Amino acid sequence: MPPRLPALTAYCRAAPSYSAPLKALLTPFLQARNASILATLSDTPGAYNKRIRRGRGPSSGKGKTSGRGHKGQKQHGSVPARFQGGQTPQDIVHGKRGFENLFSLEMSPINLNKIQDWIDQGRLDPRKTITVKELVESRCLHGVKDGVKLLARGKEDLKTPINIMVSRASAEAIKTIEDLGGKVVTRYYTKTSIKRLLKGESESTELPLVSNPGAMLSAAEAASTSSPFMYRLPDPTARKDLEYYRDPAHRGYLSHLLAEGQGPSLFFRTPGTTRRKKAKIPGAAQAQKDNRLW
Repeated sequence: MPPRLPALTAYCRAAPSYSAPLKALLTPFLQARNASILATLSDTPGAYNKRIRRGRGPSSGKGKTSGRGHKGQKQHGSVPARFQGGQTPQDIVHGKRGFENLFSLEMSPINLNKIQDWIDQGRLDPRKTITVKELVESRCLHGVKDGVKLLARGKEDLKTPINIMVSRASAEAIKTIEDLGGKVVTRYYTKTSIKRLLKGESESTELPLVSNPGAMLSAAEAASTSSPFMYRLPDPTARKDLEYYRDPAHRGYLSHLLAEGQGPSLFFRTPGTTRRKKAKIPGAAQAQKDNRLW
């Protein structure tokens, strides 16, 4: 253990005035620190892992065969992961089945019994509209990707009328909430819009964008408005999404665009809305040609 210097330290403290060269020389001795702390220095736990030294004798546990065992291909070299001793691999014999649908959506399910449980705990306010942002902030949902789908599991546990807005909802969940006096609205979201919504850069509203291009605000006018949000939620452009959110059965937020008696489909026309073409009178075209002067 390094020696302490109490006498020299006391002497130096008793003489407060020194010249500059002498003070610089005695500065290390003025600190009453024990030099033995150098013996306790060590790395942070987990910062250093000792390397396994193979082939260094039997006492190490990795000597002689170095952990590879006796003879064979596994000792002398490496074996491919799918190698099965030379026979035809199973993935070639039976082939690969199925495919990955690149256009499928990964919806986060939320059930009615969990919503009622969160309301009972005071983590959700039924007096306000429950949106994706409220569900994520209350930790009722985790890792929302393409949207949220409302399901009816535990529908008998729901006792509170709620106003909820999600991406999609099952028919049974819609019926259960509306029987209690609540309201369900399905709205279109994208991955980017969900990220902006959770960051507070967008407002979760069921109002669509203005359909009239002449009524759209310019960039300067939009910036001058008092809205604290930087982005507006987009509307669907694909026919499949448009037909879903135009359907009143799905409680889509675009269902107000349908006229009375009109269906949500953009491909099939509603019966009775097509115009009948006038039947051509036989011989009228030929008579018209005969009456021409040149």
